[in-house]
Order: sequence, then structure tokens, then C-alpha cells
Amino acid sequence: MNNFETAVNLTLEKEGILSDHKDDAGGLTKYGISQAAYPGLDIASLTKADAIAIYKRDYWDKAQCEEIPYPLDIMLFDTAVNHGVTKAVKILQESLGITADGVIGQETRAAARQAKNSIYTVFMINRLYAYTEAKSWPTFREGWKNRLVQLAKEVDA
Repeated sequence: MNNFETAVNLTLEKEGILSDHKDDAGGLTKYGISQAAYPGLDIASLTKADAIAIYKRDYWDKAQCEEIPYPLDIMLFDTAVNHGVTKAVKILQESLGITADGVIGQETRAAARQAKNSIYTVFMINRLYAYTEAKSWPTFREGWKNRLVQLAKEVDA
């Protein structure tokens, strides 16, 4: 299994099949793909294969996860799914101690390759902090905290 397959499988385990929670800004969501992010898409009819294709194109590829070493690539991908690509890249860059411009460039790739193992903890703490800034933190905090703990365990970070 390649890193994208690992990443998308871990993410799909965390994302419900179909939901429309009143406190979820995404609105109707299936496989983690929201109506708010894809207003022209028939979310109710979305297949798992469709969701995987969207995840590859709009999250894995746009965040340039392939350019980031394991397990940061998987952590970056899952963060992009929840926070958006630009915010996810900024969280990674802040964790690496470099300019957080939201763009994966040479500096980000080099810093990720040279990162020490402590980066995983810093990344998760920064991501948790980003969650706490969300309006829906009171509703989803337990699930989000559990997601971070499970992700850390699964990528052995």
C-alpha cells in the first residue's frame, strides 16, 4: 500500500458515511466531503471511489504530500481534510519553525526532511490548537481529540 492509500484509508475510518449535523459548517457530508466545500456536487450520491478521487486531487496533491516524508505526509493530509490545504500547510510550517505562508516550497520540503521526531508532537499540538479556534469546538472536541490520538498511534508518531 502506498502512502496515499494509507492516508486516505485512515481518514475514511474517521469520516462518517453520511451526516448533516447542525453544528457542522460543512453541512451535508459524506465520506468527509462536504456540501459547503463542493456546492455543485450531489453529496448524497457520492461514492467512496468519488471521495477517494477528490481526496487525491484536492488534498493529497494540492498539499504536495508526496513531497513530505512519512509520517508527516499522512498527518498533513488528514489535517488538510479537516482544516483545508492552506491551513494544514501553515500548521506544518509553524511546527517546523519556518515561515508559515501556506505554500509547500523548497524550504518546507527541506525542513520536513530534516525534522526530528519531536515534530510529530509539535504538529499534533498545533493542530489541536487549530481545532480549539473552531466555532464548533464545543460540539466536536471529544471526537477531534480522539482523532488526533488515533492518528498519532496509527502513524506511530
